[in-house]
Amino acid sequence: MRKLGNRLLTIIQQTDDMKKKVGQVSLDECAEIQRLFERRNGLQELSRILAADNAELYERLVRDMGRTQTQFQQWWDSMARKYQWESTPDGNWEINFDTCEIFLVVP
Repeated sequence: MRKLGNRLLTIIQQTDDMKKKVGQVSLDECAEIQRLFERRNGLQELSRILAADNAELYERLVRDMGRTQTQFQQWWDSMARKYQWESTPDGNWEINFDTCEIFLVVP
């Protein structure tokens, strides 16, 4: 049993090794992306339960999802230019909403 626990710890450590802190944003910037993140997730959840037979509501949802996704991506693009974060072709950034730290995550 102990061996399994050590194996799990090794896997967790290896996963953490693929994440590198590359920057930090201000509290206001962090709050802005958190708002967009939560809105995007909420809209995605709503899309799973909303029937497409209500065409007007469905179209509004699709437009809002597109607009929110665009704003979300524009935030990342803008912050990357502003702070000149390290990047890789196969990596992506993630944010820790508690610390406002930005991490480069490479698969």
